[in-house]
Amino acid sequence: MDNRVARAGRPIQEFLTGVGLLFRGLGTYARNPGLVILGMLPALIAFALLVGVFIVLLVFLGPESRAVTWFADDWSAGARDTVRVLADIAIIGVFLLLAFVAFTGLTLAIGDPFYEKISERIEDGLGGVPDAVELPWWREIVRGLGESIRLLVFSAVIGVLLFVAGFLPAVGQTVVPVIGALVGGWALALELTGVAFARRGIRLRGRRQVLRQHRFLALGFGVAVFACFLIPLGAILVMPAAVVGATLMTRRMYGLPH
Repeated sequence: MDNRVARAGRPIQEFLTGVGLLFRGLGTYARNPGLVILGMLPALIAFALLVGVFIVLLVFLGPESRAVTWFADDWSAGARDTVRVLADIAIIGVFLLLAFVAFTGLTLAIGDPFYEKISERIEDGLGGVPDAVELPWWREIVRGLGESIRLLVFSAVIGVLLFVAGFLPAVGQTVVPVIGALVGGWALALELTGVAFARRGIRLRGRRQVLRQHRFLALGFGVAVFACFLIPLGAILVMPAAVVGATLMTRRMYGLPH
C-alpha cells in the first residue's frame, strides 16, 4: 500500500491544527451517540484501576518522600520539611505523567476492539484506507500491550529525570511542568495513533518516524489531550474523542481526506 507521508506545514500552524483535530474529534464523537456508549466503558474501567493505585500512593506518600530524601535526615527541621514537600509534589507529578500514558495504553488494551471499530468507522466514512491490514484481535492486543510497555518505560525514564529537576529552585516549578506536558503529549500522540497506523501495517518505530516528520502537529494534538486529561473525569470523556482525533491526524499525515 502507499505509505507516503505528506509534507508538514509551519510549526505554529501545525501545532494549532493538532489542537484543532482534538476538537474535531470531540465534535464527531458528540454527534454520534453510538460512539459515546461504545467508547466510555474501557475508559471507566482503566480510570477506576488507576484511581485505586493513586489512593495507595497517597496513603504511603510520607514514607516514599522520606525514602527519596534520605540525604536530608540530618538537616534542620525547616529545610528537611521543605525538601520533603517538594518530594511529595514531584512524586505525585511523576505518577500523573506515568498515569496519563498508562491510562491511554490500558484503556486501548481493554477497549481495543471498541476503539478499532470507532477508528475504522471514521476512516470508512472518509474513503477508507487502501489495502488496509487486518490483524486478528488477539495479535492487536499483544501489539498494543507491547508498544504501551515500551512507551511507559520511556515515560518512566523521562519522569525520573523530571523528578530530579523538580528540586531545582524556580526551574522545578516552571520549566519542568512545561517539559512534562510536552513529553506526556508526545507519548499520548504516539499511543493514540497506534490503531490507525496498525491498519496501515506500521509499528511503533515507523510510527515514531512519521510523527517526527509532523512533530508540531503531533505535539499540538498530544498536549491538548494531556491538558484535557488534567480535568477531573476529563480522561473518561475525552479518550474516545482522542481516538477519533488521532485517526483524523493520521489521515492528514498521509495526505488523505480528513
